[in-house]
Amino acid sequence: MTVLVALCSIAFASPSTSFARDSLGVFSDWGAFRDPAIPRCYAIAKAAPSNQQRDNDPFASVGTWPSSNVRGQLHLRLSRNLARGSSITLTIGSKKFTLTGSGGNAWAQNRSMDSAIVAAMRSASRMTVSANDTNRRRFSNSYDLDGAATAMDAATVGCARAG
Repeated sequence: MTVLVALCSIAFASPSTSFARDSLGVFSDWGAFRDPAIPRCYAIAKAAPSNQQRDNDPFASVGTWPSSNVRGQLHLRLSRNLARGSSITLTIGSKKFTLTGSGGNAWAQNRSMDSAIVAAMRSASRMTVSANDTNRRRFSNSYDLDGAATAMDAATVGCARAG
């Protein structure tokens, strides 16, 4: 129940004029939600707990926006705000991706990278994003990927039904 409460708090804290979100399920540390007002669907998880300083409540999400023909788009809310020009590295298993971002957010550089990241998430057990904060200190956020594939599938199906 704690995972569901935490995921709901992240899902409902996302900026939007509408608060009507439907839960599509909780799968280990990952949840899937549908926001029919936008419409969008997404899989989301909180970062592993840490005793390190946090400027933001970090999460990872993989979203689908059917009206924009976008599927499987990664968004990471980082625990700290980024230093200007900081390199952002996402490590999933043995694969490394250089992301783009600003403030406390990071994304894949393009749709093909999104696809490669989602594929890597499906076959790995953990992912870690690392960068330098505004004080040039290195930080990282880690995620358990158990349940991620099922949550991503639930989000994709949830939006297919909405259309």
